[in-house]
Amino acid sequence: MICKPRSGSNSWTAMVAITLLVIVSGPAAAGETSLGLGVGATAGFGVQGDVTFHDFTRNAPLSLRLSGAYSGRDAGNALDARRVFINDNTNGTPEQSANTWQVRLDLMFPIAKLGSAPLHLGVGGRKGFFTATFDFVGGNEKFDVVSNPWGVGAFVEAAFEISDRVDFTLQLGVDHFFKSRLEGHDTAYEPDGDDVNPRNDYTWDDADEAVNQPRTEPFGLLSLRVRLGS
Repeated sequence: MICKPRSGSNSWTAMVAITLLVIVSGPAAAGETSLGLGVGATAGFGVQGDVTFHDFTRNAPLSLRLSGAYSGRDAGNALDARRVFINDNTNGTPEQSANTWQVRLDLMFPIAKLGSAPLHLGVGGRKGFFTATFDFVGGNEKFDVVSNPWGVGAFVEAAFEISDRVDFTLQLGVDHFFKSRLEGHDTAYEPDGDDVNPRNDYTWDDADEAVNQPRTEPFGLLSLRVRLGS
């Protein structure tokens, strides 16, 4: 399930708008376009697809990459989540799952070579859509906890040429996601304490402890990249 952003949607749309602007103006630059598809691991295993506009500026060797990613992850502590968002009952057998969708926009520039393979540094923004599902089988209780955090990240990527148009790439990096609203059932917790229907004396920190939303996470990615030309 993809959760739509509840706030900051103008900034989220701007990430895509920047990429569209590069597409429209692309013929004026000397670079090429490539498509990548990879598998990797962060808080869980996942997949990522991207489109990269190489050397899209006239005066600097900058590349722009727009990516979409999906990964599964541990949901957190089911009993704690139930207490923070629903009630203090303990009946039922807990089952849980979680996933994160991401939109990622990065600027990349060359920094060195690994043998003959170019090494790039990438930095950029992230928008995450996290959903944790808790199901207490036999306890008549099933609910989702969602958050849509913004984040930033950086990575180093090496590209190893397989053929004239295909590369194998290795990427290592880290993402950091900022504190954001955590919402489940009819309860929501805000980092600034402006909560909606909070239970007992629970706070955002308690909700954050209960669920495994994205925070600071290292990641690795293995990809195949196909260069489409200018």
